Amino acid sequence: MKISILAALLLAATALPAAAQSGPTLQEQIACRGDASKFCAEHVGKPPQMNACLRENKSKLSDGCRKVVESHGG
Repeated sequence: MKISILAALLLAATALPAAAQSGPTLQEQIACRGDASKFCAEHVGKPPQMNACLRENKSKLSDGCRKVVESHGG
């Protein structure tokens, strides 16, 4: 039983960093919430399209959201 729990914890610990890299953090989402609804509302729920839209509108974004976009390669 202890080995199963330990194995599950190790698996979760290795999966979390990969999951964190796949999408924005909560702080990043909050930083871009207003800009996303203002410039890219039609792409809500469609991460690839939202990311592309935010990159296309980077010059219009708030400073915080612009930094998020740039930190993700935009």
